Amino acid sequence: MTKPRRLGIALGVLGVILFGGTLPVTRLTIGSIDPLFLTAARDSIAGVAGLILLLVLRRRIPARQAWSPILFGGLCTVVGFPVLMALAMVTVPAAHGGVVLGIVPLATAAAAAIVAHERPSAGFWTVSAAGTAIVVSFVLSRPEARAFAAGDLFLFGTVLAGAFGYAWSGRLSQTMPGWEVISWQVAIFLPISLAALILLRPHAVSGIPAAAWVGVAYVGLVSQFFAFFVFNAGMAMAGVARAGQLMLLQPFVIVMLAAVIDGEPIQFDTVAYAGAVVATVLVGQRMPVRRK
Repeated sequence: MTKPRRLGIALGVLGVILFGGTLPVTRLTIGSIDPLFLTAARDSIAGVAGLILLLVLRRRIPARQAWSPILFGGLCTVVGFPVLMALAMVTVPAAHGGVVLGIVPLATAAAAAIVAHERPSAGFWTVSAAGTAIVVSFVLSRPEARAFAAGDLFLFGTVLAGAFGYAWSGRLSQTMPGWEVISWQVAIFLPISLAALILLRPHAVSGIPAAAWVGVAYVGLVSQFFAFFVFNAGMAMAGVARAGQLMLLQPFVIVMLAAVIDGEPIQFDTVAYAGAVVATVLVGQRMPVRRK
């Protein structure tokens, strides 16, 4: 394994950990804040940070051919993913949502084949499918998974938005820095985010606890902004499909954090499932992925 690929995988793992806090923090925050207002605040915070960074570093406006990936990626990562995820967290536990998102790697590999022109090998697909099957088995083994809720529909929409958002961002990160990709995405949608923030603002702001505002700050600065810095860079170095496969680890990161943040219980079989998923990721990293 080459040094750039190893660094890309390390950055991908860090991104997975940072993204892993999103569901538990969102679940905690929507107890006090409307999910749509949370999304507007999340995007506004990230948009302001991205705009400031672009202005301070005097980045030039991207070339015309870059605007389509920026817009399509932004629609997925700035609008679709956070909106659908916040709505899902209204009706399902964070741990439940985390394991459903375990199919993101397989969806990302498919999206990468369509968007980023990557060609994963048959072995890669086989390992990814095996890892996804383990995650699905994990979902079905949990009592709350047997009751299909409206939140599951939002979660499946979240999977699609995340997969194509990662694919578009990863494709663009091959020609510009990952931090610049997400900065342009959130900056472009900033006018819409600010308008939604004003329209959806709560009437009694003083009644919202400090912990909820901390959650807003996390999903705005970390989930929607900084986490994409490292993950986009990881995709550029290791490839969209290969870095996306690391998302198989995210359900178990979410389960652990949900226990700490939301007080959701950890099932003992989680450790066994986590070990099996880690094994598929390690094997998958050695499978060839052809990049045009």
